[in-house]
Amino acid sequence: MPDTHHPYMQVAERIRRRILDGALKEGEKLPPVRELAKREGVSVATLGRSLDQLQVEGYITTSRRGTFVANAPEVAPSGYDRITRVLRTGSVLAEGETMIVTNAELIKPPQYVTEIFDLEDGAQVVRRQWHTGKGQQRTGLFVTWYPAHFAAAVPELLSTSRASSPGLLLKIQRATGRRVVAGRDDIHGRDADAREANYLGLRVGSPILAGAHRLWDDEGVIEYGEWCLPYRLTVGYEYSVEAAPNAS
Repeated sequence: MPDTHHPYMQVAERIRRRILDGALKEGEKLPPVRELAKREGVSVATLGRSLDQLQVEGYITTSRRGTFVANAPEVAPSGYDRITRVLRTGSVLAEGETMIVTNAELIKPPQYVTEIFDLEDGAQVVRRQWHTGKGQQRTGLFVTWYPAHFAAAVPELLSTSRASSPGLLLKIQRATGRRVVAGRDDIHGRDADAREANYLGLRVGSPILAGAHRLWDDEGVIEYGEWCLPYRLTVGYEYSVEAAPNAS
């Protein structure tokens, strides 16, 4: 497994984020290797390893004409990518990506959501449903849930406006004083139901990648989300593993 602390992996991560955020657009040519290495503060050899890594992952292509961001790279941001993006840029969306919010309401949730937020029976939560796209491509369908009292501090939680929706997590943190300190993603493959297939532009029963995430602080869960992606997209994660101490 690549060492994520190595300079070439750190450079690859910075370029990868610029691609995912849309700062580097599909088909865009990257600067010459020596120039890019100087910008990144690494040697040409280190940058070469970074570009090799990104090419293997499908983010870039190389030819005699130079190095280019792949056209319509078949990658999607993970839950972690979207969360860190909104905290970093103020928007959960990459440049060129759109969002349509179809529902934003206070409802009595299913029992499992009640338990996730540790609520009393009959308590309400905010439920938002939205989908994303890029050009003619649907990139994801999402349902996010929040404690009901957040809506008093952030009224946009109950709005379907496109203008305010992409930065809600940042607004919640600013308005409530709560701060996400940890999260968890759970992902599995399954078949799309009729609702999911309709929003993703797929046939019912098509394979999808479905997941759920939780974001929390010491006071409890701040956001719970469920989402699904079309089968043609790939999600990648990077992580480091600390060696466990030897058993005595």
